[in-house]
Amino acid sequence: MIEYDKDAIVYPYITEYLRKEIPPHKGILKELEEYAEKNSIPIVQPETAQLLEVLAAIKRPERILEVGCAIGYSAILTAQYLAPGGTVTTLEWDADMAEIARGNIKKAGLESAINVIHNDAKEVIPTLTAEYDIIFLDGPKAHYIYMLNDCIRLLKRGGLLIADNVLYKGMTADDEHVIRRKITIVKRLRRFISAQMQRGELKTVLLPLGDGVTVAVKQ
Repeated sequence: MIEYDKDAIVYPYITEYLRKEIPPHKGILKELEEYAEKNSIPIVQPETAQLLEVLAAIKRPERILEVGCAIGYSAILTAQYLAPGGTVTTLEWDADMAEIARGNIKKAGLESAINVIHNDAKEVIPTLTAEYDIIFLDGPKAHYIYMLNDCIRLLKRGGLLIADNVLYKGMTADDEHVIRRKITIVKRLRRFISAQMQRGELKTVLLPLGDGVTVAVKQ
């Protein structure tokens, strides 16, 4: 019997089963998964990637806003489900990552659909005025709470706000799991989750999937 891993938010045998059932990606997405693993670059976990695909396939968005581009994996993943002429705007503060992402996006043939902005999301988001069908938060976790009001402002009615890593290896849910140097991040994630749950404009669900995901719809 597999022991419970205190750093996992679900039993490891459940995660193993889920991942075994997810059809593997091919082409550029497979290449990026292998690159990320080899170079220890964080991308969304397989079950979270599958959730993103399902939600994007249901929504068929015209506009997606992503915070935290990294190597462009999630942007490429969701861009497959854009409505004709749709666009992904993805924000990345690390210049090297932004450049790598642009190369991967070009390789995927999606440079006309995905725009990588190299800047701090906290500075960019307040300046945006377009409305988005999906907003995906996957940048610095401690900043989620400070972006919430603008995300709600930018989200279309019926649009989805998706945030990754909100359970943060279980630390968000249980004080005994919290690593001391992560206390500030954990406190802010707790505020972020509670704020979403309490906002009248949103209907939010917290899913113990991957590293924890919230999905909120703007009512």
